Amino acid sequence: MKDYTQYKRIIKFLSSAAIILLQTAVYGAVWIWYYNKVVMGSPFWRRGNWLMIAVYAILLMFFEQMYGGFKVGFYKKWNVIYSQILSLAIVNLITYLQIALIDKRFHSPATIGVVFLAEVALAVLWAFGFQFLYSRLFPQRRMLLVYGERPAFHLMQKISTREDKYQICNIIHFKEGIEEIMQLAHQYDAIIIGDIPAHERNLLLKMCFGQGLRTYTVPKISDIINRSSDDLNLFDTPLLLSRNEGLKIEQLICKRAVDIFCSLLGIMIAAPFFLVIAVLIRATDGGPVFYKQIRLTQEGREFMIYKFRTMIQNAEQDGQARLAAEGDARILPVGRFLRATRLDELPQLLNVLKGEMSMVGPRPERPELAAEIARTLPEFPYRLKVKAGLTGYAQIYGKYNTTAYDKLKLDLTYIRNYSLILDLKLMIMTPKVMLMKESTEGVMDEDVRLQSQEVAAAKIDIKLDKGADRYAGSNHGRRKRNKARSAYKG
Repeated sequence: MKDYTQYKRIIKFLSSAAIILLQTAVYGAVWIWYYNKVVMGSPFWRRGNWLMIAVYAILLMFFEQMYGGFKVGFYKKWNVIYSQILSLAIVNLITYLQIALIDKRFHSPATIGVVFLAEVALAVLWAFGFQFLYSRLFPQRRMLLVYGERPAFHLMQKISTREDKYQICNIIHFKEGIEEIMQLAHQYDAIIIGDIPAHERNLLLKMCFGQGLRTYTVPKISDIINRSSDDLNLFDTPLLLSRNEGLKIEQLICKRAVDIFCSLLGIMIAAPFFLVIAVLIRATDGGPVFYKQIRLTQEGREFMIYKFRTMIQNAEQDGQARLAAEGDARILPVGRFLRATRLDELPQLLNVLKGEMSMVGPRPERPELAAEIARTLPEFPYRLKVKAGLTGYAQIYGKYNTTAYDKLKLDLTYIRNYSLILDLKLMIMTPKVMLMKESTEGVMDEDVRLQSQEVAAAKIDIKLDKGADRYAGSNHGRRKRNKARSAYKG
């Protein structure tokens, strides 16, 4: 089968250009033949029409790029469609207000609504069509996983959720030796280097680089720190400079200014929601509307966080800190909606205004939970180098039940790469994750988690059988694969 990998960027660019042109054409036709000729009191001429259409196209490109509306083959199909719909809704709302300002009056939203629906239909057809083409041109990669002392189950389970892109066909322990791993790796499209010791990992990386093998590596905390370091070329020996000083004074000033502006604006916009939510919570069990709890922020300082109450009163009567589980009986009916949409976090705008939190930063943990995590993960306090945030890198790219180790790596990625542009990007991306169930789901109950792992392990086991090649079919390969299975199932 012909390899089209070198044409992937061109194909994606042409696909993105096609959907932008189609959606812009729909709006352009409605603007020229309806708004400009029929509705507008002072119609535009040729250049004015092109300007209105160009502004629409630029807004559309910005939001679809931001939310991932072009990423067919990277995101799942329905995620792409959801991103397209969200982008179109925001752009058409902005355009409706823009037309109202130009003509100095509000028009019926029905017309812009029809434009939105027509564009959504195009987006769905485009996503299905291009996903089909993409899967034919770029089939799933057959992969070899190299694992270490930690069980590889969780990594395999995550990768198995993207069967359209990846298939783990074999697994091998790093102690089998670099030479044997490399000999086996050539039978696959790529190699995944899991959580193995740095020495062996570095050897594998260099060998794969030298032999042109595609490599996926699970980063360590030191990798994230190094990756964001500066190149220092004062000498003929390259050096990496890692300052580790936190945010600069100008960054702190800009960040605080944005926090004050956004929190005040957010409080004004959210005021009606505050009233409705307060009435609903009060009507449920007559208890308090707000829930206050001690959390940690920058440098380990404690503060009282505000949230809308989503659980029954005295949900932790025994005093033991427990994360919410899936189907938790303590959650109120209105609380499920608030947690699913993350509207329970709205009162934290007050924490931001007071300076205890920032709009963007690591989520604040409870002191007792943070201490418990730090016992097994001593690097966990690294995330306290900046203020806790209402939204953040780990909230956008992780999930509610992402492991503490992975959350730490995501938070460190934000801290080490901080910029005002990154903050604005994360705030713009927040609406997308608010309604995504996979981003707000609770932590699994232990019995349910174990049962889920058994089912997932069985599925992965079947995939290993289906992906087995002549190596895995040999007696030697079968013994190694059985050894590996016992590792990830354990």
